[in-house]
Amino acid sequence: MNADRLFPKIVPAFILILLGISTSCAPTATPTLFHPPSGLVPSATLPSTLAPVEATPIIFPTDTPPPILEPPTPIPPCTDNLSWLADVSFADDTTVQPGQSIDKQWLVQNSGTCDWDARYTLRNINGETLGASAEIPLFPARAGAQVTLRIVFVAPSAAGTVRSEWQAAGPDGTLFGDTVYIQIVVSP
Repeated sequence: MNADRLFPKIVPAFILILLGISTSCAPTATPTLFHPPSGLVPSATLPSTLAPVEATPIIFPTDTPPPILEPPTPIPPCTDNLSWLADVSFADDTTVQPGQSIDKQWLVQNSGTCDWDARYTLRNINGETLGASAEIPLFPARAGAQVTLRIVFVAPSAAGTVRSEWQAAGPDGTLFGDTVYIQIVVSP
């Protein structure tokens, strides 16, 4: 009973084996080289109607010079400027007590083209510093921006009119722009 089932599977496998053996043992065909027929047109005879062809020269472009690159237009250096706009606190000639703390604020505009950064300062250029450092950092501001500058002063003990002037200084120490100042009257 098992032979009846195996027989249909063995016969096709046997046939495939025989085909493989028979094709591998068959002689191989040798290719025949092509030989053109002779005697049709004599090789030395050309038809008389054909004229010799003149060669047309082919012109190849020569190397083109590289484009001339112009140097970039240098960007002019920026300019520093400060414009005073208004006193925000303590109007000029305000009367104060000796030793009084004064929170002076000025509204200014960065009217130059340079942005103010940590390299910019506000420097005392005339009069007493009134307890402040002689040079303080200038409030950072982009070109065109308005900012409020602030210094906390201390009124001197001597009575009289006191003025302290300040001006902005750039990274190289050059003073620029309007001056800002405080002018107070100290009265005991």
